[in-house]
Amino acid sequence: MSDINIGEKISLIRKKQNLSIRDLAKLAEVTPSLLSQIERGLANPSVNSLKSISSALNVPLFTFFMSEVNKEELIVRSDNRKKVILPGSNDVIYEILSPNDNSNDLEFAIMNLAPNTSSCNDPIHHRGYEIAYILEGEAVLYMDEDKFILNKGDSVKVPVGVNHKWENQSDKESKVIFAVVL
Repeated sequence: MSDINIGEKISLIRKKQNLSIRDLAKLAEVTPSLLSQIERGLANPSVNSLKSISSALNVPLFTFFMSEVNKEELIVRSDNRKKVILPGSNDVIYEILSPNDNSNDLEFAIMNLAPNTSSCNDPIHHRGYEIAYILEGEAVLYMDEDKFILNKGDSVKVPVGVNHKWENQSDKESKVIFAVVL
């Protein structure tokens, strides 16, 4: 984990709000000297001081503890997507749309189903729910004992724990965009 510079964050937010050190110190009820030392990394603020400063800046306290995000890493270029082909199913290709940020709370992908193929042999289920949208073609969705035919533009929510599988019973490729929220 990279070091988080709380003083630098306070300084950046203060400057974005066009506040001087004296203005913020007055609003936060701390001395300008203490605030200056905190911003320069020469003093560690108490929790009470941080609460006062966050309140004066009108930002949540956790803002000071968040790591900076490299925004470029949040972008997945269309020509740089990871592709997943499950063993034994060369006709089903998953293109991963989520950035590789290790948050593991959301998986976002496009499933390309070749004609007359299915996403798996036996229905599967997962811990999270799935939201899917048919981008191209037609797809058959089995949920437990029920069968649903979905056409381009249709969408569906697959509840947590429901056994399901996708099939393309047509002679044209199907594309399904989906997100699994864990």
